[in-house]
Amino acid sequence: MSLSFEASAIATARHLLYEKALVYFNHEPVGTIAAIPQKTRVYKDGRYQTVVPETDLNYTELFIRDNVPTTLFFLLDGRADIARNFLDTCLLLQSKDIYTAGIFPASFHVGPDRLTPDYGQRAIGRVASVDATLWWLILAEIYVQRTGDRDWAKQDSVQHGIRQFLRLLLHPGFREAPTLQVPDGAFMIDRPLDVWGAPLEIQVLLYGALISSASLILAGHDYDLTPDDHWRVQQSLKRAIRLRRYLLKHYWLNTRIVQVLRRRPTDLYGDSSIINEYNIRTETIPHWLQHWLGEQGGYLIGNVRTGRPDFRFFTLGNCLGAIFDLLTRKQQKSLFELMLHNHQELFAEMPLRICHPPLDNEDWRNKTGFDPKNQTWCYHNSGHWPCLFWFLVIAMMRHQDYAADVPESYAYHRLLKDGYETLLQRLPEQQWAEYFDGPTGVWIGQQARTYQTWTFTSLLLSHHLLITHPGDRDLMNLPSLRQLLCYLRPN
Repeated sequence: MSLSFEASAIATARHLLYEKALVYFNHEPVGTIAAIPQKTRVYKDGRYQTVVPETDLNYTELFIRDNVPTTLFFLLDGRADIARNFLDTCLLLQSKDIYTAGIFPASFHVGPDRLTPDYGQRAIGRVASVDATLWWLILAEIYVQRTGDRDWAKQDSVQHGIRQFLRLLLHPGFREAPTLQVPDGAFMIDRPLDVWGAPLEIQVLLYGALISSASLILAGHDYDLTPDDHWRVQQSLKRAIRLRRYLLKHYWLNTRIVQVLRRRPTDLYGDSSIINEYNIRTETIPHWLQHWLGEQGGYLIGNVRTGRPDFRFFTLGNCLGAIFDLLTRKQQKSLFELMLHNHQELFAEMPLRICHPPLDNEDWRNKTGFDPKNQTWCYHNSGHWPCLFWFLVIAMMRHQDYAADVPESYAYHRLLKDGYETLLQRLPEQQWAEYFDGPTGVWIGQQARTYQTWTFTSLLLSHHLLITHPGDRDLMNLPSLRQLLCYLRPN
């Protein structure tokens, strides 16, 4: 592929980001819309007219999850001011309602003189997004780490926002498990797909948000904490430690663990020596795991529920598990071995598949509510999303820092290089589509929006990290639990 073609594609993506997707409020850039509306020609009043269709629903709003890649790219591109404006705008919209106090909006509409947030009351299915709140804490921590702007973290408004979030998370509940329970469709997979309960993506984001909250409180007080804030940091880290242990115990899977699961007794009762806590029976373990795992592969399963684990592979949750070092180094290597082993399924003609395998037949009907957008191999039901690729780029490039095996590092580099070249070749000609359908991801999604912001931003981030500035692979590094615990001193 010629350098001129690559330069042209990157220049086009930058133009779309800065000139078309960026939104201003009170003459300040505050973030990016989900997708850029495209003009079309229609026959009306006896002649053809060029109009912007009104079928974009809320794609012209600013979503917190969609602004994750754009905010990070602005930080890398020397535009930290946009990142800060976005964080401040979201903070202004943090809910103060008695029922939802502390949560951030899934999205907000920017009007001429007002901002209109959506906490789920306008969403399809009226499901509130949970990941938006968790992502804000993580983005805020990355912003402070990247810019050194601790004065921003010290602001009363920022510290109050963190306290409001922790008030939601740290109060007593009805469950002993450290995971966060959510309804179906409460995160990136925002339509019914049988992901209710404790889905992986939410748990990994919760882990990152707890660490980020503790770090931001410490930075905001120059590590000289009041007793109340000392308690908040301590409880955040305790919850993060419990959560990590829980996920590695119940969600991590490899061939050896499958063998153990298949031979565990069921219907056990009591306080101790219970080795099958969730009463998982052999019949729930799918046969496709034998080929999927291979000899060296391992991954975090999609969900743990009583008697009914979700063994599907979810790309984003696993990549974030590696990026946040929730997984050990050995487990990260197993995860990447699994992705190499299943290259044809996960990458195919368009990286990356959002989950595997899809729900089909009766499962699709019963578990998605006959949702035509989530038919087999479509949308979130094993569709292909180029916006996920940059997460894998960061995860694998971080792992290469301590990968001593040269052939292993070469295999990772080849996988990422091939994926980048696929995006570079296909995305411009496919008009930066939101997602791709089919077993190989060769078709543009039937209901996909074109000129999707996080699609062309994925190419920009991948180009920055793989081609121009590989040293920025530490962009999403969060402080380690050990590092944060050492700052705590008895008061």
